[in-house]
Amino acid sequence: MAFWSSTSVFTSKVPRKILFMFTLSLSVTYLFYSLMSCYNSLHFPLQDNYVFQGRLVTEDATFVTLREKVYSASPGFTEFTQAVRTTSVPTVRERDDAEQRTVEWIRTQTSPTKSAAMFRPTAPEREHQEISTTDSGLRVNCTSDYGEKKLPQAIIIGVKKGGTRALLEALRVHPDVRAVGNEPHFFDRNYEKGLDWYRDLMPSTLEGQITMEKTPSYFVTNHAPKRIHSMAKDIKLIIVVRNPVTRAISDYTQTLSKKPEIPTFEVLAFKNRTLGLIDASWSALRIGIYALHLESWMQYFPLSQMHFVSGERLIVDPAGEMAKVQDFLGLKRIVTDKHFYFNKTKGFPCLKKPEDSSTPRCLGKSKGRTHPKIDPDVIRRLHKFYKPFNMMFYQMTGQNFEWELEEDGVSRSSQD
Repeated sequence: MAFWSSTSVFTSKVPRKILFMFTLSLSVTYLFYSLMSCYNSLHFPLQDNYVFQGRLVTEDATFVTLREKVYSASPGFTEFTQAVRTTSVPTVRERDDAEQRTVEWIRTQTSPTKSAAMFRPTAPEREHQEISTTDSGLRVNCTSDYGEKKLPQAIIIGVKKGGTRALLEALRVHPDVRAVGNEPHFFDRNYEKGLDWYRDLMPSTLEGQITMEKTPSYFVTNHAPKRIHSMAKDIKLIIVVRNPVTRAISDYTQTLSKKPEIPTFEVLAFKNRTLGLIDASWSALRIGIYALHLESWMQYFPLSQMHFVSGERLIVDPAGEMAKVQDFLGLKRIVTDKHFYFNKTKGFPCLKKPEDSSTPRCLGKSKGRTHPKIDPDVIRRLHKFYKPFNMMFYQMTGQNFEWELEEDGVSRSSQD
């Protein structure tokens, strides 16, 4: 051909071809690392073989997607590559014109202002910046708040002063659990605000992660079972229960710390102490009648959707109780004994990360209060009062929590 037969023309093309290949390489490299910077900021949930939405995410698949993005980053570059594939053998003049246009286009694309403008998103784009990691349309924000807000799939519904905060904090260590820190009180106090308001309180989650919240007062709220059932019939419910006598004393201790002027525990616990009439209308005692409250929940949910955690065992064997909870939620057993350290001062386990050498993280100052001294006779009478309700609760749940072993008047835990 004329092109190859003319040595002078061929040698004059060499510098131009080198410039073309060099600038093209720089442009593609810049695009590749820009995409990789966004890709590296993604954090996928821990799953076997990195399966995500039923697709196997591998390095090869990622490189295919990134390569497609590089070639589709600019219409001009796509038009150029398509022209190269579809054009027949060009003449010398056509090659000169094509290469000249290509060099000019690449110089324009790789100029500082052009490159910055190409990869600098507008304000709305920054809020919703996303990248597809598979050709199936998986989209994840390249920001710290990526994901989707969903209604909870599991709720810790009770009980107050049973150990719900300790359980929630332990669950939040799990990478596949996202939970609200504060108690939403949606189904007992804020129901009129609607599900959209409730959903907006939830943290963003990725596929495979569980959204959770805890509000212990739900367990003793009459209309909570029906409201939760209307939201999600298949939701999982977790109830942390504790010896009702110890729980009542802990409840009183918390109130006493806020209102030092309240009467003594003994005065509030009895309508008539001489006659031994227990005041079951006092909320600190009424909450502990677990069988009564559970009956309302069983009208809407089967026991298979409920899991009962022993507040006592959560203290002496937190890893064992956490294993059961993780199994109930369908989670891999990631939170183990390596995450706990028993704090003798507070009287319950503290959380730590196995890889950290820092001081273990314990619950706040509001946890671990020393209980006031209660008349042993009052404690014995309360055990006698709760015994039939406890027996009924054991029968309903199919579990024996052995609270009757404490009828000697000495609580297993003298702290809140």
